[in-house]
Amino acid sequence: MSQHRRRRGAVVAAVVALLATLVGCGGAEPGPPVLTWYINPDDGGQAEIAKRCTEAAAGQYRIAVSQLPREASDQRQQLIRRLAANDSSIDIMSLDPPYVPEFAQAGFLAPVPQDVAARASEGVIRSAVEGATWQGRLVAVPFWANTQLLWYRKSVAAAAGLDMNRPVTWEQLIQAARSQNSQVAVQGRRAESLTVWINALIESAGGSIVTDPSVGNPEAIKLGLTEEQATRAAEVIRNLAAANVGGPALSTAGEDENVAAFEDGAAGFMVNWPFVWTRAKSGVEDRTLDQSVPQDYGAALYPEVVAGTPSAPPLGGIDLGVGAFSRNPALSYQAIECITSAENEAYYFVENGNPAARSAVFDDPRVIEAFPMAATIRDSLEQAAPRPQTAYYSEVSASLQRIYHPPGAVDPATAGQRAAELIRAVLAKKELL
Repeated sequence: MSQHRRRRGAVVAAVVALLATLVGCGGAEPGPPVLTWYINPDDGGQAEIAKRCTEAAAGQYRIAVSQLPREASDQRQQLIRRLAANDSSIDIMSLDPPYVPEFAQAGFLAPVPQDVAARASEGVIRSAVEGATWQGRLVAVPFWANTQLLWYRKSVAAAAGLDMNRPVTWEQLIQAARSQNSQVAVQGRRAESLTVWINALIESAGGSIVTDPSVGNPEAIKLGLTEEQATRAAEVIRNLAAANVGGPALSTAGEDENVAAFEDGAAGFMVNWPFVWTRAKSGVEDRTLDQSVPQDYGAALYPEVVAGTPSAPPLGGIDLGVGAFSRNPALSYQAIECITSAENEAYYFVENGNPAARSAVFDDPRVIEAFPMAATIRDSLEQAAPRPQTAYYSEVSASLQRIYHPPGAVDPATAGQRAAELIRAVLAKKELL
């Protein structure tokens, strides 16, 4: 009997212990809320900032990062699908600026509190604020802001007689490249980078692809593709291709192919993002690139389409949005203010090569040491123009890529009209892309 009682006592004790554990799991004091930040792939900078802001929160919240796909279009698709299903796990998301209007129009972004919007706009570069605005309201918070520069080989520009201390036009670049048997590297492949080029050309000429960004009805979209400015932009594309200075693979060239041509000297001129400089520095450190190569690099403002009319360089970067179904929107915006602090933006600029959205960061000695052309990047961002701000950006961009590709086949007399017709047909669901 005693042995039986001992066995029964042991069983009871085990059951009691198990119940105590279960009660403890369910009734224990919860830890700080976990805010999930969906990030685009980078070199670890966003994860480090998440760690920093978790520590700064002193127990108010903890930030966990979840990585999105590499391509911006895939990032958009994944987030859209989850938000359409009212996914409450999306607290903070890194958004490519062209997709911000679509997310806002669909009701997928939690409203930015007025006080946060004021602080998120103060001291922030104008174009970055513009890219995070929809229908007159800031709907996301600028985190970092990217732009393209005109990169040039000092030796090639000097031999061609170009004064790079003054603005240059696309026509001057084409003539200079021809005179030196060199190339002007541009992104001509059928991809988002082609839309970036088209938009920058039209905006630089004084026009816009979408002339009324506030329109929410797809059938009422207003386009400027048949205006003179769009024709002048198409002429730049046609002239560059016809002069054979775009390189033998113009129709398949992207950012990486362009920078490779610039590094090996085939291209004396190139429009591209600031990663060109960090790649060159890494190449020297890895001994895959001779140090004399980046010493020959120069950086200037994006080329003008019309001489004397300041260019409108591309705007890129990342904005931070809060998911409309997040359980912690107030804490999420608190975390975003930490993420976008001047200190964290300077860190991200230096360590990951992504320019800040805050103007003062460009005066940081650490930034200037890492990017000697920091002032030019800021000047470029001040002149930059967002891509078409519309809730139907994906359809607009894909339509442009179809009509303006390959660059050598662009007819300035008809390209704009054909693109406008295709965009309207796609939005009216009369045509598929």
